[in-house]
Amino acid sequence: MYEIRKDEPDYAFIPDVDTPPTNQWGDPIETVPENDAVVGQPLEINGEPVVGTNPNRYKQHGFHFTADNCIGCHACEAACSEKNNLPPHLSFRSVGFLEGGSYPAYKRLNISMACNHCDNPVCLKGCPTRAYTKYPEYGAVIQDPDTCFGCGYCTWVCPYNAPQLDPVEGQVSKCNMCIDRLEVGLKPACAAACLGGALDFGLIETTPPNREQAKIKIPGFPDPSITHPNIRFQQVKTLPRDMTRADTMPLHYMNDEQGRGEEYKPKPLVKERKKEWNWRDLSSRENPLVVFTLISQAVVGGFLALFLGPLLGLEELSREAHPVAYAAALLLMLGLQGIALVVSTMHLGKPHRFYRAFNNLKYSPVSREVASLAVFFTFFALYTVLNTGLFNWLPEWLLGGLSFIIGLAAAFSGLVFIYAMHKIYRIPARPFWNHWQVLTSFYGNMLSLGGLLAGLVFATALVLQGESFAGLMGMLALPMLLGLAMEAYGLYRHGKDMDARGGEGAAAHLRQQTHFGYTARVRHIGLGLGMLLVAVLGFAGADGWLGLAGWLLTALVMIATAVIGRALFYVLVIPTTMPGAFFWRNPGFQEHARETGLARMPQVGVVPKTDYHHEHLARAKRELKEEWEEIRRIGYKAAFKRAWQFAITRLDY
Repeated sequence: MYEIRKDEPDYAFIPDVDTPPTNQWGDPIETVPENDAVVGQPLEINGEPVVGTNPNRYKQHGFHFTADNCIGCHACEAACSEKNNLPPHLSFRSVGFLEGGSYPAYKRLNISMACNHCDNPVCLKGCPTRAYTKYPEYGAVIQDPDTCFGCGYCTWVCPYNAPQLDPVEGQVSKCNMCIDRLEVGLKPACAAACLGGALDFGLIETTPPNREQAKIKIPGFPDPSITHPNIRFQQVKTLPRDMTRADTMPLHYMNDEQGRGEEYKPKPLVKERKKEWNWRDLSSRENPLVVFTLISQAVVGGFLALFLGPLLGLEELSREAHPVAYAAALLLMLGLQGIALVVSTMHLGKPHRFYRAFNNLKYSPVSREVASLAVFFTFFALYTVLNTGLFNWLPEWLLGGLSFIIGLAAAFSGLVFIYAMHKIYRIPARPFWNHWQVLTSFYGNMLSLGGLLAGLVFATALVLQGESFAGLMGMLALPMLLGLAMEAYGLYRHGKDMDARGGEGAAAHLRQQTHFGYTARVRHIGLGLGMLLVAVLGFAGADGWLGLAGWLLTALVMIATAVIGRALFYVLVIPTTMPGAFFWRNPGFQEHARETGLARMPQVGVVPKTDYHHEHLARAKRELKEEWEEIRRIGYKAAFKRAWQFAITRLDY
């Protein structure tokens, strides 16, 4: 157990006070009934089976932040980092600020923020590995870095940027509420270290001494209805009508009526409307996802063309009409999907732990996407094996029946897979993504790229055989045009809706029009040019080698447009993060530090540019070697039994 110092001051202890039965959201403050089976069980902190002495062990605790008192000394950050032995580039708690007015009426609002241990922890529901647990003890949301495989999805869904993805270790970690201190009645290290009396801690909905407010938000704090966070605020001093961030996020906070905090809304910060290219900025950590999503959508669309085409009267796409081209198309698409699967693991901090993505099927959109992909890939592979000539010795009626049943399962699971893929991005904490345009984009690419993929394989085969492909491509031009039109209309409505909603979504759209203005224009022109080329080549009956060259040019235009559009999709999003400071949690300063070499100084707190991929592979080799040595030590039978028991516990629901 955590040892209490002999000279521990009184303010470091959590007061035992009465609480209402429910909080402001209507959720019960008592986490479990008194007679629940978990009551009295140890948390096994540091392996010790000892139960803490805190009398309110099974009530929801939370932070109270008095913004008027915060002096921005960062003592809470320092105490947290020391307590958790964090590297310089990580901080579970951070202090940012908003500023407004002009001299001598300049005012600054500091905000200290960490994990809020929410009643509705979206990080827990989003994590595919089930690395998160909301404990009945104190209502703490605890994350296990060893279980995490570094996908970073929890950092996407959390509105408060509480989970921290460590690019060096390839895993996420976050605030654990200093639960070892709570067990002996002490406040978390950050609250105990606060010099200005701004940060406090205790039972939720109880205000500290000399406080009069328990608000659920202040300027700069994202919409609390997303997660029902367990933090309360006091901010009574009048602020300027316009408050801006110190970091480079293009946002400011406006109060339409001079008020006292809770009515401030995020709005785009317009500095200039100059259009730029910024091709280099299209590259991001999500580059593997650009490849994975586009290839997967093309493969699903291509398979649907091969399977449904003959059923809808397009006999030229059938196995009977062109068995070699049919088998070649299936094998090509199966190989592409396999490549996409491998590339997708490169997005993980621990690629060798990819199998943990199945652990949270009940809640996580990532787990559901991976599961639906596994089902599609299995049926697709079976269908490919049946239709590449290996089983021609089977009776035709049996081969045809099996192919139809398995193909139908693959087609349905493929459509479900694309839908599950789109659900990953419907995140309230990322308003730019949280729009139906994601669905039209993904299904649109499925139709356009899928039709193009299947058509090019068959067109090439037919040209080599001296046959015409004009009729085939004329029919496939219809789904391609529909897909491109879906993409274009979705983008048009998306821009209109983002501007109408305001906030982070409008700021991201404004960034698209300025920072990536010319690049986005190339994407729009590419969509229009792609539709024009498809229509002209398809309906004019382009044929022969010249026609194939025209379709190859069309493919280059469509693929380049899709890649630019998907890269923009990832780099444009502005999350509902907490405000940063001038140096800390500031994307602009981080970029400056890496460009100038400041990042090579560990104390700056910015990780320098390096090849994390090779570091992660080296660590994976070390971990696998250690596991292999452990298997040899305990024996294969015992290792298999341990793995089986672990799998059963992960699939307990």
